Amino acid sequence: MNGAGSLVSTLVDRGVEVCFANPGTSEMHFLSALENPRMRSVLCLFEGVCTGAADGWYRMRDTPASTLLHLGPGLANGLANIHNAKRASSGMVNIVGEHSASHLRYDPPLTSDIEGLARPLSHWVRRAESAATIGWDTATAVAKARELPGQIATLILPGDTAWMDAGEAILPPAVAPTRKTPDAARIEAIAKVLRSGEPALIILANKATRGRALELAGRIAAGTGCRLGSQFFTARIERGAGRVPIERIPYAVAQGSAFLAPFRHLVTLQTKEPVAFFSYPDKPSLLKPSGTQVHALAEMEEDAEAALEMLADALGLRRTAPRLQERIETPRPTGALNPLSIAHALAAATPENAIVVDESLTTGRETMGYTMGARPHDLINNLGGSIGYGTPVATGAALACPDRRTICMVGDGSAMYTIQSLWTQAREGLPVTTVIFANNQYAILKAEYANMGAGTTPGPQAMAMIDIDRPTIDWVAMAKSMGVPGVQVDTAEGFHDALVRSAQEPGPSLIEVKLY
Repeated sequence: MNGAGSLVSTLVDRGVEVCFANPGTSEMHFLSALENPRMRSVLCLFEGVCTGAADGWYRMRDTPASTLLHLGPGLANGLANIHNAKRASSGMVNIVGEHSASHLRYDPPLTSDIEGLARPLSHWVRRAESAATIGWDTATAVAKARELPGQIATLILPGDTAWMDAGEAILPPAVAPTRKTPDAARIEAIAKVLRSGEPALIILANKATRGRALELAGRIAAGTGCRLGSQFFTARIERGAGRVPIERIPYAVAQGSAFLAPFRHLVTLQTKEPVAFFSYPDKPSLLKPSGTQVHALAEMEEDAEAALEMLADALGLRRTAPRLQERIETPRPTGALNPLSIAHALAAATPENAIVVDESLTTGRETMGYTMGARPHDLINNLGGSIGYGTPVATGAALACPDRRTICMVGDGSAMYTIQSLWTQAREGLPVTTVIFANNQYAILKAEYANMGAGTTPGPQAMAMIDIDRPTIDWVAMAKSMGVPGVQVDTAEGFHDALVRSAQEPGPSLIEVKLY
């Protein structure tokens, strides 16, 4: 077995089931090794789709996927969605091809500082030095990616390491990831805060927004009168009918500050206190009012479920029934498309147990709050802020959960970054409905232009950098060219009906929502 074969065998032996690949010449031996029947290989036509799909896979499976990227430029193309994955604490193993050691001394055209590119967005970076040790390196990379919270591991694979004989692999012992238990004294101090009756908000994130952790948080809220919230962007939330509802802290500084104004205490789980996404002239960076205290119930590396169990025990609330979200039956909307009618269409048409990936930006900020009473579903957001995450993450989420419908809501400006995802969805037959909100502009930037104090409205040259018409993108034609059937709608009832039809189809589809 050569080094590439040892690498792939070790990946699957350590629980990595899928490789999102965009290979080049230096990775041909790795490509050959992907014939391993235990590894699913998925071709993506842009490296940002590879890394975004790996992020989506982790968010739904809680186990890392691998990527295959072509040298430094291929890694660079994938870095934006590695950034988003890192902010979401998603584990990922990036395999980056490299020239053979003997060839590097001649400085061939694709030579670059791969370690320098990888290090700022990776928790662990290593260059494989020999075929004999590649198994050990790979096992270490997987172990790092599986650490809690999830980590980004980048392994650089020189060509000669891939093609030389590896011999019998020597591997480190497999170790299951563990979370630290929070300090008992800290738990008791927070219990005292909640017993005091002073207004408190528990801010949930990461693993605390789903499963038993969310249920425990609901018991604590029901028993103490505190409220439950999340940052505006969260990696994955279980929401909808029958789930414990979480209030979303508003994105805009004024609204976010107003939301937090009544609270004397903020209790955080696997997140930090709310901060403004950007710095604005004469506006605060921290959204909480002066004098509000912040208490960390569980740090990122700590066990959120254990923390909430300890807190519920300290408060005597283990048996308290949580308040659950009621199902709100939304009728089929009619008429013009606006944030409310879009929300009603989504709430009425989203199937049970769907995965909703939201990168709708301007539209979604107003819409998603109205969908709390929809059928139970998972909501995925972008924590890193680099646009072009939605369609790749939806691709990875659908591969991870092929028995569930994934609905990806994305603005037209964001969709253009990684539209190649549609091709992969078609090739793999993935149950993804991509909803493009087409207003032919980066509408979010029009608001930010005024927020930043650049002027009341953009002038003609500034507007030319915000509008994305001239020519207008034909999303249905683009989807068709990649093997995805599409439809254009311009009414609320048309949007609702298209969503219902798409959920009944086995493969991908696209809905272009025309906003005027």
